[in-house]
Amino acid sequence: MSTLLIADLHLDDARPDITALFERFLASEEARSATSFYILGDLVEAWIGDDDDAELPGRIAAATRGLHDAGVPVYFMVGNRDFLLGPAFAERAGMILLDDGTVHTIEGVPTLLMHGDVLCTDDVEYQAVRAQVRTEAWKAQILSMPLEARRSFAAKARSDSKSRTGRIDETIMDVNQEAVEGAMRTAGVYRLLHGHTHRPAIHDFTLDGAPAQRIVLGDWYDHGSVLAIDGDRVDLRGLTL
Repeated sequence: MSTLLIADLHLDDARPDITALFERFLASEEARSATSFYILGDLVEAWIGDDDDAELPGRIAAATRGLHDAGVPVYFMVGNRDFLLGPAFAERAGMILLDDGTVHTIEGVPTLLMHGDVLCTDDVEYQAVRAQVRTEAWKAQILSMPLEARRSFAAKARSDSKSRTGRIDETIMDVNQEAVEGAMRTAGVYRLLHGHTHRPAIHDFTLDGAPAQRIVLGDWYDHGSVLAIDGDRVDLRGLTL
């Protein structure tokens, strides 16, 4: 039995094959026999509120609720695309909400869990926008808008994000090592798991003279990606369509 972690699925109606892969994986024997299952943010391309009546949120809720009903705890941490997801949908979907920066003991190892965007401190412009949109006042203002207005707002935000990503140096959008080490020191851990950067890898380094590890989860654009931890075994692999 393994602990399974995924992130950055960016589920969207434009990529139905990825949504189907997500549903199949959560219904698989591997997922149904997991010790626990974590989704570390950006489950969807854009979340416009727990009251969204579109088909996709319903399919997501059915998949995660099915895993929950099979006896597997499903933990969810918001990312930069779905930070408006709240308790109402989490309850519907059978998910346990986690704060960004939560420490869980995974397979015997105290582990810091993050979406990862807060570690990209070199991207000053992004961090300023992030601070603004995470305020309760900003979220309340957006959620008070009619659904169709929110859909239009989300579409424009995605377009602006793609445009910005194309003109920004990729290194600026990656995590800052000092931020990584600072977060791990504060949490008192030597292992960090996160997503966001879409650069799946296992990074071993030294933190204050002790072995440390940062594992980056992969995205789900062209294929799936899962991190399976079973005791000392760490398996970061892709999932074919």
